[in-house]
Amino acid sequence: MPDFNQVLETGDYLSGIVNTVVEIPEGSILKIEWDRTRAAFMLDRVEPGIFAKPVSYGFIPQTLDDDGDELDTLIVCDEPLPTGIWLEAKILGVMKFEDDGEMDHKIIVRAADDRNDGDWLNGLDDLGERWKQMVEHHFTHYKDLKKPGSTKVQGWGDTEEAKAVIAECIERYKKQ
Repeated sequence: MPDFNQVLETGDYLSGIVNTVVEIPEGSILKIEWDRTRAAFMLDRVEPGIFAKPVSYGFIPQTLDDDGDELDTLIVCDEPLPTGIWLEAKILGVMKFEDDGEMDHKIIVRAADDRNDGDWLNGLDDLGERWKQMVEHHFTHYKDLKKPGSTKVQGWGDTEEAKAVIAECIERYKKQ
């Protein structure tokens, strides 16, 4: 399997489009992570069923967040996306997330060419408060059985704030 960080670029984030690689399909209890050292996906752990992912989960290649991993994406789509595919994605915003004292941002995206939702889904406000509440609840509690209180959602940011986070993570990747 090729190393996504070597063959797939970040995308044109300044125009609002990034490339994202899917790690975990929506509804999965499998915590699958990209291992950039081995250029392979790895099953990190199996979560309890109550903590199934509320959306498909991925990462933006050639980025590093504060936690030392690629910058995460939460992919809004009507269907779960399979592990290992990549897509061009439109940036909708960012969830500011802290995990064990480190920032672990989640860039909210949708498929750039989504002919079901693409015309109206252009920012976090379009997803509605209930969507944000459900995602926030998941990420606030998904580690409660192992390490209660180790995660915290610190708020949400718009597309421009998401682009600023992406720019920081690209610079961090280049310096590694």
